[in-house]
This record gives sequence, C-alpha cells and structure tokens, in this order.
Amino acid sequence: MTDGQKKMGHLTTREIKKFRGLLLEKRNELLGNVSYMAKDALREDRSDLSNMPIHMADLGTDSYEQEFTLGLMDSERKLISEIDQALERIEEGTYGICQVNGEPIPKPRLEAIPWARCCVSCANLLEKRRHNNEGHLDKYTFPNDVNDDDDSNMDNIKKVS
Repeated sequence: MTDGQKKMGHLTTREIKKFRGLLLEKRNELLGNVSYMAKDALREDRSDLSNMPIHMADLGTDSYEQEFTLGLMDSERKLISEIDQALERIEEGTYGICQVNGEPIPKPRLEAIPWARCCVSCANLLEKRRHNNEGHLDKYTFPNDVNDDDDSNMDNIKKVS
C-alpha cells in the first residue's frame, strides 16, 4: 500500500489531505470575508454624502445594514470555529467519524460539508430535536455511546458553554 493509499479510518491519507486542503481554503476565504465585513460595518463615515444633512431614515438604514453585517460576521465566525474543530479532528485521527454514533461519515457528505460532525441520519435527528426544543440547544458535544436509532439517547448530548 502506498502512502496515498494508507488507511486512516475509512479515509485514505490522500483523501485526508484533500479534505484538509478544502477546510483550509474555506477557512481562509471566510477570514477574508470577516475582515472585509468588519472594516465595512465599523467604519465611521457610513455615507458618501457627508456634507448632506442626516435624515432619520438614513440613520435607520445604516443601523440596519450594520446589524445585518455584524450578524453575518457572527455566522462566519461560527463556521470558522466548526472548520477549526474539523482540522483538530484530522490531527486527532477522528475526522470523518460521526460524533453521535461512531460510524463513518459518507465521503459525499464530507465533500459537500467537509466540517460535518455527524452523518446525515444523526444530523437529521439533531435538527429535529432543535426544532422541537425551539432553539434550546446551541452547541453540542457528541458522546460515542449515543446511538441514532434510539431517540432517548439524544438526551445524552451535552450543551457546551
């Protein structure tokens, strides 16, 4: 078996390198987006017509745009955190393994979402639980003893502060 064919779980070394590259590329893209949005949202002069009187509607629009941009930045930062955690899983040798049931995450899912923490069936269960709990659960740790076939095991998922 060549180095590119050496198995790390259900993924070869070559596949792991490919996913690491995809994660780093997406991370760099997001960092650039966040940096640009931060400069745009936090600039003091929000109007090109600085010598014109300020109208209340203009202030409202500027405030809305700033809040919207800050919300996008928060989403981008959360995704960067997910990517960082996926890179950590690569280093630990647990990348591509569902954090809920311990089964391999299918390669097509990893190609679509390289930072995926769990397989589609477990992700669907978690999403269903989030909707049922009206957003009660924000971030999760997934113990290895959780089985996606048994909904009662979803109580074992712990909230991370």
